[in-house]
Amino acid sequence: MHKIHEVLRLYHQSQMSERAIASSLMLSRATIGKIIRRADEAGITWPLPDDMTESQLERALFPRPQGRPKNCFEPNWNEIHMEMRKKGVTLQLLWMEYKEQHPDGYQHTQFCERYRLWKKSLQVTMRHEHRAGEKMFVDYAGPTARVIDPETGEIQEAQIFVATLGASSYTYVEAQWSQNLESFIQGHVHAFEFFGGVPKLLVPDNLKSGVNKSDRYEPTLNRTYFEMASYYGCAVLPARPRKPRDKAKVEAAVLLAERWILAVLRKRTFFSLDELNVAIRELVIRLNEKPFQKLEGSRKSLFEAVDKPALQPLRETPYEFATWRTARVNIDYHVAVQGTYYSVPYPLVGQEVGVRCTQRVIEIFHKGNRVASHVRGTAKGQFVTDSAHRPRSHQAHAEWTPSRLINWGNSIGPNTGILVSRILDSKRHPEQGYRSCLGLLSLSKQYSGQRLERAAEKALLANTISLASVKTMLKKGMEQLTLPLHIDNPTPMHSNVRGAAYYQSSKQNIVH
Repeated sequence: MHKIHEVLRLYHQSQMSERAIASSLMLSRATIGKIIRRADEAGITWPLPDDMTESQLERALFPRPQGRPKNCFEPNWNEIHMEMRKKGVTLQLLWMEYKEQHPDGYQHTQFCERYRLWKKSLQVTMRHEHRAGEKMFVDYAGPTARVIDPETGEIQEAQIFVATLGASSYTYVEAQWSQNLESFIQGHVHAFEFFGGVPKLLVPDNLKSGVNKSDRYEPTLNRTYFEMASYYGCAVLPARPRKPRDKAKVEAAVLLAERWILAVLRKRTFFSLDELNVAIRELVIRLNEKPFQKLEGSRKSLFEAVDKPALQPLRETPYEFATWRTARVNIDYHVAVQGTYYSVPYPLVGQEVGVRCTQRVIEIFHKGNRVASHVRGTAKGQFVTDSAHRPRSHQAHAEWTPSRLINWGNSIGPNTGILVSRILDSKRHPEQGYRSCLGLLSLSKQYSGQRLERAAEKALLANTISLASVKTMLKKGMEQLTLPLHIDNPTPMHSNVRGAAYYQSSKQNIVH
C-alpha cells in the first residue's frame, strides 16, 4: 500500500484513467478503484497536506479493525503473557478460560489480535518464543575484570561467564581465569546449581571451548561438552553462525552484566578470584530482583513462577570434568597419557582406543565399550598395569616378543643383543622395556648397524643401560671415541667409591 500517494497523484494531477494507473503501477484495477473511493469517503483531496506521511495516509484509508466496543472486559495481558510461557499453554486455552469468566468478552480472533498488538508494544523486534524450562543461553562478556596478585602485584584479567534462562531471563554470572574447556564446563555446572535445576536445551555461541566445528545445520560438539550435557539429561543446540537473533537472550544478559555488574565494580580492587565472585554474586541477586520496566514483577519472580517448576532435577553428584583423546595401543599393550603408561587387554595391541581422563581416573574405551580403568598415575614414565591384561603367552597374541627383540639385537651385533636383554631385565615386566627396544630399532633406520653396535658397546662399558644414552652418543658421534683402558693416577680412597671388582660382573659379557 506504499503506492497510495502515487495513485492519488496520477488520478487527480495527471488525469489518468484507472486502467492506465493500474498498468503504470502494476496494481489491479480493483485496488485503484478502492483507493480512489476510500479517499473520497474520507474527504481526502489533492494535493495532500505536506505533513501527511504514507503511513498516516494508509491508516486514514484502511484503518485497522478495532474489534468489539471497549465496554468488553480487557484481559490482564501481562498475566496472559506469563501464562503463555508455560509448557502446553496456548492462546486458545487462555481465551476459553477468559470466556468462561466473561461470556460477553472478546471473541477468539479479537482476543488473539489484541494480545499480539500488546506484545508488540514490549519491543520493536519480535523475538523467539521461549517456553518454561526449555533453554539456557551461555556466552562470555567482552569486557574482563581485573584481579591483582597480592604477592607480586601482577594484574590478571578474569573472564566473565554469563548464563540466562530463556523464559524468565533469570541470569547467572561468574568470573573465571580463562575461556578454556574446563572453565566453560565448570560455568555450566555452577549455573545449574544456581538455578536449582537443568533446562532441556543448552544454547551456546559457537565458542571453540564447546563447539569443535561451527556449522549452520550440523555443528560438531566437543566430546566433553556432549558428555556433560548427556550426564544432566539435556541437549546442546549451538546458535547458528551469523544469526544474532538465535542468541539475543544471552546477548541482552551480557549487556546487563556489563552495565549492572562490571560497571558497578570498575573502581573496586580485588585480590583473588573468590573475592571477585562474592561481589558478583551480590550484584547478580540485585539484578534478578530489579523490577521489569514494561512487565510486572522481576526476573526472580518470573523465574519462580515459570522456569523453576519446569526445570529438570539436578543430579546428586555434579559432573566431574573429563577430557577425551585418542591413542593407539603399543606392542607392550599400554597407551601413553601425558608421559604415563596404562595397560589395556593384550588383544587390543595396535588398535585405536578412546581415553577419558579425569583428575582421579583414566578410562579406556574401544568401540564404545570400556575396556580398562586405572587410578591416575602420579609420575611421568610410570607404568600402571593391571595383571589381568597381561597375556599367558606372547607368541599366541603378538608379533613382537622378548626373544624376537633379542634376536633382532643380535642381528645388529652381540653388544646390541646384550643391551636389549639388559633393558628387558631392568623392568619389572619385560613388556615395559618394549618401547625402549623399539626405540633402538628405529635408530637402526637412521644410523648404520656398525655405529649402533659401537654405541651399544660404549653404553655397556659405562653401565648406562638406556635408550637415551645410545641416542645421545649417536647424535654427537661419541661412539667413535676410544675409552682409556689404563689410568695413571689411582682413584682416591673413599667410602662411596666402588672398586673395579664391583663392575667386573657387568663387563664380563661385553664383546670387544
